[in-house]
Amino acid sequence: MKRLATFCRRNPTIIIGAVLLVLVAAVALAAPSIAGDPVALKPIDRLQGPSAAHWLGTDFLGRDVYARVVYGARVSLIVGLSVAAMSIVIGLGIGLAAGYWRGVDAVVMRFMDGLMAIPAILLAIAMVSLNRASVWIVIVAITIPEVPRVVRLVRSVVLTVRTLPYIEAAVSDGSPAWKIVLRHILPSTIAPLIVQGTYITASAILIEAALSFLGAGVPPEIPTWGNMIAQSRLFIARAPWTIFAPGTALAMVILSVNLLGDGLRDLLDVRLARRMV
Repeated sequence: MKRLATFCRRNPTIIIGAVLLVLVAAVALAAPSIAGDPVALKPIDRLQGPSAAHWLGTDFLGRDVYARVVYGARVSLIVGLSVAAMSIVIGLGIGLAAGYWRGVDAVVMRFMDGLMAIPAILLAIAMVSLNRASVWIVIVAITIPEVPRVVRLVRSVVLTVRTLPYIEAAVSDGSPAWKIVLRHILPSTIAPLIVQGTYITASAILIEAALSFLGAGVPPEIPTWGNMIAQSRLFIARAPWTIFAPGTALAMVILSVNLLGDGLRDLLDVRLARRMV
């Protein structure tokens, strides 16, 4: 605990990232209490600037920009955290198997190489064109290209750890393979996976925004930062606040997740942490 406190004092970026991310999550959870209806139309109030009634102004349909930004945080966090969780769970199991059993490695890694060649945006566009657009279709489309990256990370850790003396001793004692993998190898993958999870979260949020901007993301009736920017791009000269608000929110979330990821990487890297504490 003392080492953590010292590290945080010398590396405030991890605190800044964590505080910003917690703030965004709190706003998203409290959306029904702190924001109005994000889809309520008031054409008479269209493209009005920030005021007491509408803190961030209104868009081209008279919808409250503040309410849409707040509710858009929900979609971004759901997509980012869901993609990170699903890709880590799937990639962890595959990576452990590929790294420990050589026979599995050759087949699995060639398949993973093929998946990595699929751009997430193109895959999402194809999936949305074949299915009805939804948040879960977007999550699945972004998760598929992220799984191979997790598999490669876990596999590299397993290949390094399996050559250590205590693993060889466990094998010599006749311990079953599944016990060696779960008890001795799995804990070594936790730290790098935590860091990788933060980067996947940031990447997924950014990809979701790009998909929504292109019209291949979630349904347009659901407020997201990406479709807010897309719908307001024609009015940027007349009503810049309609793009500035969701763009700033998107940049703040991406920055906070990346700052948190960089701080966790430095903290969980024992050699680097010792030099910095």
